[in-house]
Amino acid sequence: VPMVAPGNVQVHVINSTLAKVHWDPVPLKTVRGHLQGYKVYYWKVQSLSRRSRRHVEKKILTFRGNKTFGMLPGLEPYSSYKLNVRVVNGKGEGPASPDKVFKTPEGVPSSPSFLKITNPTLDSLTLEWGSPTHPNGVLTSYTLKFQPINNTHELGPLVEIRIPANESSLILKNLNYSTRYKFYFNAQTSVGSGSQITEEAVTIMDE
Repeated sequence: VPMVAPGNVQVHVINSTLAKVHWDPVPLKTVRGHLQGYKVYYWKVQSLSRRSRRHVEKKILTFRGNKTFGMLPGLEPYSSYKLNVRVVNGKGEGPASPDKVFKTPEGVPSSPSFLKITNPTLDSLTLEWGSPTHPNGVLTSYTLKFQPINNTHELGPLVEIRIPANESSLILKNLNYSTRYKFYFNAQTSVGSGSQITEEAVTIMDE
């Protein structure tokens, strides 16, 4: 098997889900056989936004031939990773380079995990929601947009409300009685808005 590990391993984080790794080629005489390529082992050490699960899944990407760089796609935003690089010949893999640590930046969150609308009165509705399963960063706020829908499915004026990130319920007041409303709800990190969840609910006709 090859005798030495690739040296001078460098990681360039391109965005929240993609990184590029560079290494110096090993001297050909240390390959001790036919150089098939380089293998990059990488794994997530922890999510920076929540306690991570204990199970660590190592991923391996093989770059054929005398390559000196490779791309690592499909990373999780706002996470800490480690990687190492090994050279491969027909017999097997050489020793691993020292582990290199890198961190991915924040991304936009997934949609809130649920939106539930309860307690309809003549002029109010109560909203409850769950935080995104994948915050992909530090949540800064939620945005709620809503508008009335009439019997011919025409949409009325859109109202927008910013809600602090630490809240999980809201009572909407001063609504019209016996009116259907459509709600659009999403979360934000400093990078931007995540995908939205939609729901409809009706205020009651009379007490």
